[in-house]
Amino acid sequence: MPLGRPIHEVKAELFRALAHPARIRALEILIEGPRSVGELQPLVGIESSHLSQQLGVLRRAGLVTTEKQGATVVYAIADPELATLLASARRLLIHRLSETRDVLAGLLEESAR
Repeated sequence: MPLGRPIHEVKAELFRALAHPARIRALEILIEGPRSVGELQPLVGIESSHLSQQLGVLRRAGLVTTEKQGATVVYAIADPELATLLASARRLLIHRLSETRDVLAGLLEESAR
């Protein structure tokens, strides 16, 4: 992280790196343990070349590390705090959806009267 940059700018860069469904899915899988592109591809559900590009974004952002194992490159989570961040995002979404469900139930109840 470059010195002298406001933390909100650095945070924005982090969230930009996370701002793609395939990158989020890859990270969720990598939290379970290191994997190669070949192992990730069927689990993420996108073409290998596209997945490699998305993993490159994560690598450049410092969110994943790579290790060469023979001819295979294995990706891993760079920091376990990433699992905490993704779990927090999941809890936030569940909370927001629960509120939406409650509002919808109230509206349906009102319209049935």
